[in-house]
Amino acid sequence: MNDSSSILIVEDDSTMRHLIRDTLAAEGIAAQMSEDSRAAASLIEQSRVDIVLTDLKMPHLDGMEILARARHHNPDCVVIVITGYGTIESAVEAIRKGAYDYVQKPFEPDALVLTVQRAMEHARLVRENKRLREQAGERRGGDLIGSSRKMVELKNFIARIAPFDTTVLIQGETGTGKELVAKFIHQWSSRVGRRFLPVNCGALTETLLESELFGHVRGAFTGADSDKKGLFETVDKGTIFLDEINSISPAFQVKLLRVLQEGTYLRVGGRDPRTVDVRVIAAANADLEKEVEAGLFRSDLYYRLNVVPVMIPPLRERREDIALLAHHFLSVYGAKYGKTISSISGGALDLLRAYSWPGNVRELENVMERAIIVADENELQPGHLPRLSASGQEPMESDDVLMSLEEMEKRLIVKGLRHTGGHKGRTAEILGISPVSLWRKIKKYDL
Repeated sequence: MNDSSSILIVEDDSTMRHLIRDTLAAEGIAAQMSEDSRAAASLIEQSRVDIVLTDLKMPHLDGMEILARARHHNPDCVVIVITGYGTIESAVEAIRKGAYDYVQKPFEPDALVLTVQRAMEHARLVRENKRLREQAGERRGGDLIGSSRKMVELKNFIARIAPFDTTVLIQGETGTGKELVAKFIHQWSSRVGRRFLPVNCGALTETLLESELFGHVRGAFTGADSDKKGLFETVDKGTIFLDEINSISPAFQVKLLRVLQEGTYLRVGGRDPRTVDVRVIAAANADLEKEVEAGLFRSDLYYRLNVVPVMIPPLRERREDIALLAHHFLSVYGAKYGKTISSISGGALDLLRAYSWPGNVRELENVMERAIIVADENELQPGHLPRLSASGQEPMESDDVLMSLEEMEKRLIVKGLRHTGGHKGRTAEILGISPVSLWRKIKKYDL
């Protein structure tokens, strides 16, 4: 089994110590051993140990002390306690103090291996969470978040075209982040020290849009008591991002084309042409080619805008970036709402990766914000997420579906284990049964 986790067995009984090591080795899991609890404590404090399997009853330092020292030295260390018959209460107490799980002697080999494999997966997820949080932190401040092949290609393409001072047409589904891409282009261009200004053309009427972009002279219309600079003038030498460009009227399309071709325009009510040096980046929430074919958008303006087309891939085509984006939003909204949520469980990440995200990154951001608001733990769990119905996920049961009590019990246990990431102690607590009862039911239903 290929995993980078460092595993330490702390057990004073030689037969039991070697039995645990050999059981794990048979499944390809390597572990080091220590018969002396004091030496084990020194090893834990002086080197990286990801997983500790420790007996509870030992000379010198008992398992509780090993647990305390391991967690103090490395809060992410995963500790599994090994307990004999009659000391289950101590094992449960250890779980309350931070142990990941427990194994009861005499143990079944499959049960031991399953517990350690889950601990290894938990340790791997902890490392991945840290890496993703660090990457998300590095990418804050307007950067494009993503390490998938498509996002790497997009960023490389932008880096090539950004220095050339030409118009760019950004295309992509709603919620893919067109404004962020436009800002990224600006940041990589020679105009980076100048202003970047986004304008939503669809939010303004034709008259108001013209006045906002080009300005007006005194008396141009009722209420125009003085001359007013337009946004083109205020962003001179910078970049203006015209979103929803397909919404502008045919009359204004002519005026915008003049700016792009000649760099001149007229203020509303004015007669003197004004010159401006602005880079235009545009985006549409409709297929501009079809708009041209339908006679709703001028072909000459379309070709002038589409000098360099940039296509943003939808989130479903770059699923490798979902975890990275989720951790970015975890950092952003955790700070905003004062939540100390440090990680996302494997079950929650599985749900996020399986969903098709028709609303793309914007929808993921909204889902993460809601989850962070409702979360009451330091790890985001599947139960904190809204119901995400997508192909590949289990269908929700209808209220009128009848099933046996055993089937209902089995499904509740499965749901509980998924919710806790396989943690039997927390699952038993949620279900209101003892850890021993839960273990028996897991065996009964062959989970």
